[in-house]
Amino acid sequence: MKNERTSTSTSTRTVLFAVSVAVVSALIGIVMLTGSSSRASAAAASDASSTDQQPSVAVETVSVQRGEIGQPVHAYGVVAAGTGNVTSISLPYVAKVEQVRVQPGQRVTRGTPLVVVQADASAVVAAEQAKSAVTLAQGELDRTKALFEQALATRSQLATAQKALSDAQQNDAAQAKLGIAGGTKTIVSPVDGVVLQIASAQGDQVAAGTAMMQLAGTGSEGQQRANVMLGIEPADAVSVHAGDLVAVRGLSTALAAHPAEGHVVLVGAAVDPQSQLVDVGASAMLAQTQLIPGTHVEADITTRSGTHWIVPRDAVLQDDHGSCVYQVEAGNKARHVPVTVSVESGDRYGVDGALNAKAPLVLAGNYELTDGMAVRVDGAASAGSAKQ
Repeated sequence: MKNERTSTSTSTRTVLFAVSVAVVSALIGIVMLTGSSSRASAAAASDASSTDQQPSVAVETVSVQRGEIGQPVHAYGVVAAGTGNVTSISLPYVAKVEQVRVQPGQRVTRGTPLVVVQADASAVVAAEQAKSAVTLAQGELDRTKALFEQALATRSQLATAQKALSDAQQNDAAQAKLGIAGGTKTIVSPVDGVVLQIASAQGDQVAAGTAMMQLAGTGSEGQQRANVMLGIEPADAVSVHAGDLVAVRGLSTALAAHPAEGHVVLVGAAVDPQSQLVDVGASAMLAQTQLIPGTHVEADITTRSGTHWIVPRDAVLQDDHGSCVYQVEAGNKARHVPVTVSVESGDRYGVDGALNAKAPLVLAGNYELTDGMAVRVDGAASAGSAKQ
């Protein structure tokens, strides 16, 4: 009996030990499995976090546009009548000045009375004699024809009479073209302009061809003649051509508010020895402005005008291959675009390149970008920044 109880006790302890070993093994397996799952979750979270935190750059953008832009050349000068823009008022016959109707510096229009004159008596007599000579020659020709028909005059006499009438008619026409007539005559302005100077006074006897006064044309009659003389740096002369647009402004605040538009009519081919500048003549519409002859002015000449992409100066960078810009494409990715700067106009450039008209142009933060880099558009600059 004692041996049986001992055997039973030993078997029980063996079973309990085996069960304990199995339970411990199971717990160890559960712990290992849980640890592996936690490490996998942590790795996945780490990968996701890494993906979410890819490098990106905060940028500001503007819209890009294509349009007309030119490169300005700044110049200074004076409103002055060039020799081709001065009109002298004179008479082709001797006359006496009866009355002067204008003053130096006065603005006049076409048809404005300038001076009243009376032709010299000898000139009037010559005009009347020319008319009488025509009447006499016509009568002599009629008489010669009648005699010729009666065989009482030769063909040579008829030809002489015809020649005398033709000469008399030409002389009368020349006198009529001079405009000589008895009494007083009012001379009017042939152009819109300004009276530069008056050389004759009331009572003066003026010889034929002597200038009584000079006018500087300012209206449409002077559009092809220079009425503003400017000076530019010799380095800029190669860029300026006849026909380039010009905006002329007075140096004072009041005059600068109302610029006169015009165009270049001539560009000097030599440097002025006194100013060391190249002379440029411009024709500007001055009739409706306060820019009278003698006014000192400044001007912007628009050169190299053409159609380009108009971008802010700050948007253009320099890299190893030249000039470039960045645009923001779909997915907020930066795209590197090589460009060629064709025109510089203040804070704007006129560039050529394969820009996308619909993609925003990076204005700020572009120096940190590389092609394909992620960007964050934190703000957009005023759309007008590329249009000013």
